[in-house]
Amino acid sequence: LFDGIYPFYLQQRKVCVFDVSTIIVIVVFLTLTCSFLLIIPGIRGRARLYWTLRVLLSLIVGVVIVAVQFTGDWETGWVTANTSYKSFSRALVNADIGLHVGLAGVNVTLTGNPVNQVNETINYNEHFAWSFNEDYDHSYGEGLEKGLPSPILYVAEKFTTQSPCGMHRQYRISGHYASATLWVAFCTWLVSNMLFSMPVLVYGGYMLLVTGAFVIFSLLSFSTVRNSLVCPIQFGTTILRKGYGGSFWLTLATGLLCFVAGITVVTLHHFNLDLLKAFFDLREDKAEELQEMTEVYINPHFVNKEL
Repeated sequence: LFDGIYPFYLQQRKVCVFDVSTIIVIVVFLTLTCSFLLIIPGIRGRARLYWTLRVLLSLIVGVVIVAVQFTGDWETGWVTANTSYKSFSRALVNADIGLHVGLAGVNVTLTGNPVNQVNETINYNEHFAWSFNEDYDHSYGEGLEKGLPSPILYVAEKFTTQSPCGMHRQYRISGHYASATLWVAFCTWLVSNMLFSMPVLVYGGYMLLVTGAFVIFSLLSFSTVRNSLVCPIQFGTTILRKGYGGSFWLTLATGLLCFVAGITVVTLHHFNLDLLKAFFDLREDKAEELQEMTEVYINPHFVNKEL
């Protein structure tokens, strides 16, 4: 005990949405983008614009599919309430309590209004992992030993395996299958880029449709948590209500983008192949090949011999 109470953190906690893995993914894709921008001046004519659109759209799809695996805002909820701050204490604080659910765990935030209350700085953010190589109950037990504020422990307890809410198993399984489906979508995205570069345009369009389908499947997998009974997270008379977060809507937009791009490629292949080849910078190459085939070179020696 510290001055008769459990010890509390004095330092800032990590942010809830971004972590090191997300930053690494973004840096890798930004490096690829910058590398492409360095070589884009060497492409002449209208093909420069087409190359830029194709590469940037493809990189956006790839970075979203990978980055949302590590974000923590697939489902979010906030509430402002007067609540107890410490165990075995009657002191009440006014604070914002936030819940951020990701595919691999949950973040619980606590920010005081104002931050400095009861002679302490109330600004906490705790992560509790439930991926298959992590033990959520162990993380929760460590939080108890550290003496985390009561609101954080109350919210985190709802997701333990021993909780009668049963939210742990539902979120853990749905998050696992959503993550696995997104990795499959990433593989099909790689295959589509290979097919576009071979080039086999129509099959690249089909693989884009498959990519969009797997992205949508991941959203459906995560949405299954809505089918379970909702366990209320209540602070006095105020209830913390959850809703889909930014990562969910960003993933949905990416899946729809894949569908639109795939349908466009397949449609142009069947109805306007020349426009599709022009967009993929193939029409000029074909014209050059035909031009080379029409040129005839005659050896003057054999011509004089025949004459």
